[in-house]
Amino acid sequence: MIDSVEIEIEGGAGGRGAVSFRREKFVPRGGPDGGRGGRGGDVVVQANSQLNTLRRYRRQRRFRAEPGTNGGTNQKRGRAGATMVLELPVGTMVSRLRGQEAEQLVDLEEDKQSLVVAWGGRGGQGNMYFRSATNQTPRVAQRGEPGERCRLRFELRVLADVGIVGLPNAGKSSLLRHLSAARPRVADYPFTTLEPHLGVVSVGWGEFVMADLPGLIEGAAGGAGLGHEFLRHTSRTRLLVHLIDGSQDNPRAAKALVDRELAGYSADLAGRPQIVVVNKVDLEEVDVFRDEITAQFGDLESPPLFCSAATGEGAQTLVDACASMLEELRQQEPPRTTEVPVVRPRQDGRRFEVDELASGLYQVRGASVERFVSMMDLGEDEALAETYRWLDRRGVASALHRAGCQPGDVVRIGRSRITWEWER
Repeated sequence: MIDSVEIEIEGGAGGRGAVSFRREKFVPRGGPDGGRGGRGGDVVVQANSQLNTLRRYRRQRRFRAEPGTNGGTNQKRGRAGATMVLELPVGTMVSRLRGQEAEQLVDLEEDKQSLVVAWGGRGGQGNMYFRSATNQTPRVAQRGEPGERCRLRFELRVLADVGIVGLPNAGKSSLLRHLSAARPRVADYPFTTLEPHLGVVSVGWGEFVMADLPGLIEGAAGGAGLGHEFLRHTSRTRLLVHLIDGSQDNPRAAKALVDRELAGYSADLAGRPQIVVVNKVDLEEVDVFRDEITAQFGDLESPPLFCSAATGEGAQTLVDACASMLEELRQQEPPRTTEVPVVRPRQDGRRFEVDELASGLYQVRGASVERFVSMMDLGEDEALAETYRWLDRRGVASALHRAGCQPGDVVRIGRSRITWEWER
């Protein structure tokens, strides 16, 4: 099962602004009318209940949203790029990777839940934007802003009410086949199940979701066998059904081994409520020693249940026990408050800071300043002049002067490589 992948995403780049002048009959000196470039498309992750694997993202690892188109004449604005939607199974955790650190962005627990993970770049302003009383014919326009880029990690954790755990070949898949319409693979050798399977179990007018999870072996908490791939999925379940092969020599030792691996992975997982079930009661050697097996679990609050995944004996008792305990657990859970998602645009604050990094070297930091300057072609004299005028209006030039910046000093914008000699 593909349940953990890392990908690279990039929002669409904004379109370039246009340099254009109105030219019509009887309007020989029309003003600038270059339109703004279109905004680049965003990248959005969205939960889809019809999906159950991340297989698509194993084949393709890089995704880029559609860019915006360039601005046109007659104040025509470029078309915005389409939003790219990355559909993920319900139960997927999305994290942003920065080096070796991962920052969780969202836990997709409900169908259609979504989040913007990379914004598209803004379209560049056309020359119409730069018109002023002192510059009636600007011949400069902005480049489009690049879209945001980042690395993401998707981790799928199965969402189920009940998880069946146990050693390999304990009969977990057979039990799920008997209790639900799920059809996991069944065979008489260990590790037949290599990925989780979900089944809906009906009880009265209600129902719950049960997951058949791959078998554990000793050392799984350290990654042995299916290791973390198995334990990742158990963390979502409310209740564990601990299935034990009653035909083995020491059923109690088998339970202790699985409990140690659960505790080694997560203390919270070790404290998860369990229903202990002894399987294969249809075999004579198990049926005859029911009392002896029950005595081995005398330290438990409730004695183990006995069932046969092959014949269905004891299955209804197990279903009723699961339904009853799930109802108790739901009543103990604090009520969930449904938060209405509020979609807000990116903040474009006017605040900025000026720092003297060294003698003759100054740095200007601020989202709006960094964005504007990065979209200007400072190699062109007119573009550089417009940048100075814009910095004057925003108060950046005054702040640099107060900080001691003199003509000939070097000014750096943010942490980028954009630097130039100050001429004011």
